[in-house]
Amino acid sequence: MKLENIEFGYDSFVEGMTKLKNEKHFDYLVTIVGEDFGEEGLGCVYILENTETHERVSVKQIAKTAGDDHVLPTTMHLWKISEILEREVYDFLGIKFLGHRDMRRLYLRNDFKGYPLRKNYNFADNVYTTEDDVEADYGCEYSLDGNGKLTAKKNLLFGEEDFVVNIGPQHPSTHGVLRLQTVLDGETIRRIYPHLGYIHRGIEKMCESYTYPQTLALTDRMDYLSAMMNRHALVGVIEEALGVELTDRIKYVRTIMDELQRIDSHLLYLGCCAQDLGALTAFLYSMRDREHVLNVMEETTGGRLIQNYYRIGGLQDDIDPNFVKNVKDLIAYLRPMVQEYMDVFGDNVITHNRFEGVGTMDKKNIISYGVTGCSGRASGWNNDVRKNHPYAMYDKVDFKEVTRNTCDSMGRYLNRIDEIYQSLNIIEQLIDNIPEGDFFIKQKPIIKLPEGQWYFSCEGSRGEIGVYLDSRGDKSPYRLKFRPMGLNHVAAMDEMLRGSKIADLITVGAALDFVIPDIDR
Repeated sequence: MKLENIEFGYDSFVEGMTKLKNEKHFDYLVTIVGEDFGEEGLGCVYILENTETHERVSVKQIAKTAGDDHVLPTTMHLWKISEILEREVYDFLGIKFLGHRDMRRLYLRNDFKGYPLRKNYNFADNVYTTEDDVEADYGCEYSLDGNGKLTAKKNLLFGEEDFVVNIGPQHPSTHGVLRLQTVLDGETIRRIYPHLGYIHRGIEKMCESYTYPQTLALTDRMDYLSAMMNRHALVGVIEEALGVELTDRIKYVRTIMDELQRIDSHLLYLGCCAQDLGALTAFLYSMRDREHVLNVMEETTGGRLIQNYYRIGGLQDDIDPNFVKNVKDLIAYLRPMVQEYMDVFGDNVITHNRFEGVGTMDKKNIISYGVTGCSGRASGWNNDVRKNHPYAMYDKVDFKEVTRNTCDSMGRYLNRIDEIYQSLNIIEQLIDNIPEGDFFIKQKPIIKLPEGQWYFSCEGSRGEIGVYLDSRGDKSPYRLKFRPMGLNHVAAMDEMLRGSKIADLITVGAALDFVIPDIDR
């Protein structure tokens, strides 16, 4: 969608946002985009959705200067996900959110100098170091005094009697590079503080110096299990800005590839859930069948993990001559296998005991944290981007949006089982009807987008993957922001797990299904 930003003005910002949330039911905060707008100053773009009508709006707010600092009021009292999204903006742009209880860096080291998403940032200011990163045991809460001067209050993160352990970074339970600083009372969890950035590569900053075709190479390396959808979101926003009209053949193939990728991801999810709980057999079963999916994709794309298939204007190449037959054979093979996963692991009494009633969160809070995908739909939230904001061929195929009202880890697991069936149904409706036509609409050698701001999203394997694009008419984006799927999931873990046992943390992390390079970017 092309953004037509609402601007309340600094003094009316909180009142305006409160009305949008409470009176107009914009209860889903899709993302907060921090940006250096140049002469306008630093600020944020807030993208909001009404979960009843699925209408979306964007709000732009320029930060107020207070001496050398830039400040904005927090929106934590309206949307719970603001806590971690505002920390991300602070980390990369240095905007301090007044009233936020824990203004600390989220991705970068505490001794990192400056804010890299500012246009005047000088990379020479930072020198690589192998010294330990000294972490504070408090978060800062900023406010303005009567004279407009910025003041800070220290909020302690831990008490003197708190027992704090690090869960992660390790494989497989925290997927390698996620660290959860966990406050315990015996074996009972009292609080979780996520530490991110162990695999942060500065992708959004890199994109500012890349041409639009060059940015595509980075998408497959974020959520590598949603590689097709990641790139679909990026090419989608660029194509919308360019006004490119795709052929039906392109739309058919993209939809089929997205669903193959979803099945690939869900199969690995089913295996990793079992492995995290100590069951190896189910992992071997799902990995065996995932190979069949990758074989089908590889014949056309040439890749297995990194696909590099979608281009601005279509596809890298046409589908393989055997693609249709191979996909139909895969569907016939997979359908009976899905039940096998339930027989071996999903319907096991141990699985029920470990998953049911664990990591519960009701619909209102799931929306407040913006937990999309199967994990959000387990709490009864109809958030499927394919239904609410159709793209490609999703408005032309018949499929069910899988939801449950269990609000727990078991529902999140079962939703993915059911989604594999729905993906097979979608592919089955399309595979025999791929129309003739061009697989690529030729573009100019140097792609320049018109000025403006756009946001485009796809339904990834873990939820909504979105791309915000600000173009100033050049061959490179002025600002490119990816909405990660997993960041919201990790943010919700603290509230989900308070009062639970430490073993439940591994269960909940497995059921939520996050991929760390997607979060860290």
